[in-house]
Amino acid sequence: MEGYAYARPTSVAEAIGVLQSDAASGRRSQLLAGGTDVLVQMRSNDREPRTLVDVKHIAETNRVDIGDEEVFIGAAVPSAVLNENAQLKALFPGLLESADLIGSTQIQGRASIGGNLCNSSPAGDTIPAIIADGGICVIAGPDGSREMPCEEFVTGVGQNALGAAEFLLGLKFKTPASGSGDAYLRFIPRTEMDIAVAGAGVALTLDGGGTCTAARVSIGAVAPTALLVPEAAEALIGTQVDAAALAAAGAACSAAASPIADKRGTVAYRRKVVGVLCRRASAIARDRALNNIGGSQ
Repeated sequence: MEGYAYARPTSVAEAIGVLQSDAASGRRSQLLAGGTDVLVQMRSNDREPRTLVDVKHIAETNRVDIGDEEVFIGAAVPSAVLNENAQLKALFPGLLESADLIGSTQIQGRASIGGNLCNSSPAGDTIPAIIADGGICVIAGPDGSREMPCEEFVTGVGQNALGAAEFLLGLKFKTPASGSGDAYLRFIPRTEMDIAVAGAGVALTLDGGGTCTAARVSIGAVAPTALLVPEAAEALIGTQVDAAALAAAGAACSAAASPIADKRGTVAYRRKVVGVLCRRASAIARDRALNNIGGSQ
């Protein structure tokens, strides 16, 4: 392990100081929000020396705040902790279901949705779910904090918008209104613990008559980054989210996809599957929204 270093900052300022110092000296830094992907990478194809900066001991990255208007989830909160939070399950069942798909029970004791986002894999399961729920990235850096929509955060395969001395503090979401629901579905070749061939996240809101008044649709594993698909949302808004609307939304997702072909699926196959997943996730989100009409989640 010669050439490696480990830093365990306990404050935002300390973490930024470590990142700035490494950047100034030309040394590589790598952040640990969970570390589940980093350790795999280090044992396979990425063995370059670096400083591992563990942000799991900073109060802000471990914070979960659920307010009347806003929800904040720290970047290092383990998936296992999120899945035990009854309020979060009621507000964002689709988001928590996506987090529950990452690895085994043991892995979820460390894995976090913030880490999954920063790993920036095209097939990251939580990323389409975060985008569908309108997640806002809260980023800490030398000049203070800044915010950006999740759909703008991932810039390429394994790449994101973080600067050399920045790290993700957490994610903000608007507290869902009455009549809201979300869902995330993926397709994998095996029954569990596999990488998505395609994924789709949907969040929508219905009025008292069951008409869709707002929607966001995102797809993953079918492009270099997870995509927000406005055309799919437009196909749902103003409808009862019936079969015709679901078919139109699915077709929009298939059209937006730009997948690769590999041993896990052809381009045509992935385009078809992501459309099917959009239709099914939209129907689940609709049913959840119907159950929340006129009451709190």
